[in-house]
Amino acid sequence: MKFKTYIMEDALEEIIDYRGKTPKKSDSGIPTLSAKSVKNNHIDYSSCYYISPDEYKRFMVRGFPKIGDVLLTTEAPLGVVAKLDRDDVAIAQRLLTLRGKENVLDNEYLLYFLQSSSGQSLLRARETGTTVTGIKQAEFRKIQINIPEISIQRKIGRFLRVLDEKVEINNKINKNLEQQAQAIFKSWFVDFEPFNGKMPHDWIVSRLGDIASIKTNSFSPAKNPDAQLEHYSIPAYDEQKYPVFESAAGVKSNKYILSKNSVMISKLNPDTKRVWRPMCLSELAVSSTEFIIFEAFNPAYRDFVFSIIDSADFSDWMCAHTTGSTNSRQRTAPSATLEFQVALPDEKAITDFCAIVTPMYDTIASNICENQKLAQLRDSILPKLMSGELDVSNIDL
Repeated sequence: MKFKTYIMEDALEEIIDYRGKTPKKSDSGIPTLSAKSVKNNHIDYSSCYYISPDEYKRFMVRGFPKIGDVLLTTEAPLGVVAKLDRDDVAIAQRLLTLRGKENVLDNEYLLYFLQSSSGQSLLRARETGTTVTGIKQAEFRKIQINIPEISIQRKIGRFLRVLDEKVEINNKINKNLEQQAQAIFKSWFVDFEPFNGKMPHDWIVSRLGDIASIKTNSFSPAKNPDAQLEHYSIPAYDEQKYPVFESAAGVKSNKYILSKNSVMISKLNPDTKRVWRPMCLSELAVSSTEFIIFEAFNPAYRDFVFSIIDSADFSDWMCAHTTGSTNSRQRTAPSATLEFQVALPDEKAITDFCAIVTPMYDTIASNICENQKLAQLRDSILPKLMSGELDVSNIDL
C-alpha cells in the first residue's frame, strides 16, 4: 500500500475545540459531553450533563458536531476516542471534535489511527504539563499522519468496525439481560407480585449477613510474582467491565482472592454502582481491596445474593452508610452492608428464581469474555493495518 503524509490540520475539515468555555448546566435539555463521557469506541451518555436549548445556541459558537465526527480527549486522560452517533449534543472542555476532509481522511480510519500505537505515540510526543498532561490544539494540528488512499482507509475502517459492532451488540444484550434479572428480583422479592403483593407467611425478614459473609482472604503479589492473575479492579470495570489478565509481578498491592461463589461491589463512591460476578476463567482470580466480597453460605444461593447486591434498594443503603469527608473518596463500611434487610424466601422460591436468572448471568459472563477476545484481536491487527503490513487492497469488504 502507498501512503501519503499530511499535517493533521491539512487532512481535517473541522477541529472544534471548546476548551476555556463552560456552559451553564440545566436539569434537562441538550446532552453535553465531556472527557469522562468518552470511552474507547463508545460514548457513555450516563456521564454527560445537560444544558438548555437557549444555552446551547449561546454556547456552541465554535461549530456544531455531526454524526460520525471523532471525539478525542485532550487530557485526563489524553488520547481516548469515540465516534459521535447523534447530532444533538454539545461538546464541553477537554475534547476535540474532528472531521476528516472528504476523500482525504475517512473518519472511521481516523478513529482507529488515533487508537493505534502510532497514533498514541504521536499524541504523547506533543503532550505538555506536569501533574496533568495533555495536548494543545495548536500542537495537535502539527501532527504528521501517513495515510493510504481513501478507498483503503474505508476498507480498514469497515474491517475494524465489524469487530466493534459485535462488542456493541453483546453490550446491548447484556444490558437487556441485566434489566430483566433486576426486574424479576424486584417483582418477586420486593413487590411480591407472584404472591398477591404480600410476603408469604413462611418467609422471614432477615439480614444479608444471615445468608452471606464478607471474605477478606488476601493474596500477596510480592510473594507470588510468577502467578498469573485474573484481576478485577475499579478502572477495569469503568472502562470495559472485564478483568485484566496479568502477571502478579506487575501488581503492587495485596488483593482479595475470589471464588466462583463470590459477588463483589465497590465500596468506593457507592453512588457509582460497580457490581461484578467474577468469571473465574483462570486459576487465580483476585480483586482490588476497594471491593467488598460477598459469598453466600449456600453456594446455590449465589445469584440470589448477587441480585440483592445489584438491587436499587441495596445501592440506596450503601449510599446512606458512607464515610469520608469528600465526594471523591467516600466509602461504605463493609460491616454496614451486612445489616441490610432482605426478605428471605423458602428454598423453592430461591431455586426457582436462580433457575431463571443464572442462565442470564452466565450469558452476560460469556459475552464479556467474547468482548475481551474481540478487543484483543482488534488491538493485535490494528498496528499491522495502519502500517500496511496487512494489505487489504485486494480484499472485498
